[in-house]
Amino acid sequence: MSKNEDISAGAVENTAGVSERRRRAGGGRSGDRGKGRKSPATLRYRSILNTQAPSLILSEEGLEAIHEASLDVLEQIGVDFMLPEARTLLAAAGAQVVAGTERVRLDRGLIMDLVAKAPGPFTLHARNPERNVAIGGRTMAFAQVASAPYCSDRDNGRRTGTQEDFRNLIKLAQSYDIIHMNGGYPVEPTDLHASVRHLDCLSDLVKLTDKPFHAYSLGRQRNLDALEIARIGRGVSAEQMEAEPSLFTIINASSPLRYDAPMLQGILEMSSRNQVVVITPFTLAGAMAPVTVAGALVQQNAEALAGIAFTQLVRPGAPVVYGGFTSNVDMKSGAPAFGTPEYMKAVMAGGQLARRYGLPYRTSNTCAANTLDAQSAYESMMSLWGLVQGGGNFIMHAAGWMEGGLTASFEKFVMDVDMLQMVAEFLAPLDTSPDALAMDAIAEVGPGGHYFGTAHTLSRYETAFYSPILSDWRNFESWSLAGQPTTFDHANRVWKETLASYEAPPLDAAISEELDAFVARRKQEGGVPTDF
Repeated sequence: MSKNEDISAGAVENTAGVSERRRRAGGGRSGDRGKGRKSPATLRYRSILNTQAPSLILSEEGLEAIHEASLDVLEQIGVDFMLPEARTLLAAAGAQVVAGTERVRLDRGLIMDLVAKAPGPFTLHARNPERNVAIGGRTMAFAQVASAPYCSDRDNGRRTGTQEDFRNLIKLAQSYDIIHMNGGYPVEPTDLHASVRHLDCLSDLVKLTDKPFHAYSLGRQRNLDALEIARIGRGVSAEQMEAEPSLFTIINASSPLRYDAPMLQGILEMSSRNQVVVITPFTLAGAMAPVTVAGALVQQNAEALAGIAFTQLVRPGAPVVYGGFTSNVDMKSGAPAFGTPEYMKAVMAGGQLARRYGLPYRTSNTCAANTLDAQSAYESMMSLWGLVQGGGNFIMHAAGWMEGGLTASFEKFVMDVDMLQMVAEFLAPLDTSPDALAMDAIAEVGPGGHYFGTAHTLSRYETAFYSPILSDWRNFESWSLAGQPTTFDHANRVWKETLASYEAPPLDAAISEELDAFVARRKQEGGVPTDF
């Protein structure tokens, strides 16, 4: 199977009957919505297939123009690789390392030969095999917001994150099947010292969820600790884990045109062990990239290709994802802007570039809003439709992202989950079977009349349509009698109800003991050095 082909049918949920399993997503439409009916746990959203053909915002000529310009950047300008070990490997492979500097120029033939070694679609393994995630082809996988320094909810406002906030956001992610992965720390738990924070957080990810998770590449020892915690959590040998990628890391270029030492060290540790590396330049047009979308895409692509090539130099065939995170800034203030038309264009063009190289595509659900309002909804929906049309496979920050990524919002998490589920429902194939065509019901009702009481309706009314978590469809009078609740009110109630009903996924006692012993030992050893 070529890298451009879809993942096999065995790796993707069969779409036959998928609509039936995906109904009843929670919440409700009637006056009893405040009672918080809980939807049954099913497999309805554990695998999402993008049934829409990708939109092509670039012509073939435009796509090739960006590709060729990117290779010109790598050949003529180069990229700074700020780790001596990385430069040594690149020089041995034939790259030109400029003497006395960190600059590396890469021949287009070398780049394309290395990129061609990347495997295309793959499976990311979870400690619960039912939570394994197919990455690439036509599949879509969502990870919650990650790396926010602040969190917020309506009751307690905006604040620096704590371990309790971290754990609560992780529990919310576990509670919804539409969230397929944990993308990192949803909020940074600042009450845990940085020397041991990763040990507590990764241990929590094993215990509180059974989904795949992320390791920050912030120094070799943190990578090694994360690899061991992921191995213990799955209860497998190092050999089996190496054969079954079970951990991912996001590698950001330090735009423009630099990879710093911790990021490169992360590639060395993760790719050498066949774990997943998601190469993601973070380019803001007008600030860290040219002000034109096309120019920003040239830089994004050059940085992405350089990082992807390096993963394959470390280990040919190691799983890697092409990441794009290009948006623009507000030219009046310099503040990042998200969910913009320019962001949509960059997301869709990034998908075309990823498909050109036969690689899975990472993108993000973003907004720049400061509170749960119309801006937060329309910017996120613009982002979501951009990534659907662009063929995104690996979607970071899918639920809870606010304030340009500075804040993880509990209420926004619920709103995003609702929107993600609506996207998934839209992507479910339209049933045109004889039963769905409803000829018997049409004949039964005939001209005039209504369908409320037909056998066809009565057998389907509970599962016929998506039932949103937050939309309030009562008439004005009923809504007013209920106190005129807003979306903010409903989202605040839902996340609390969800946490109250959270149940930790089963974990073998022996695994839990081994995990606790490893964390305790590493803490006793001091964790990792810090400068404070």
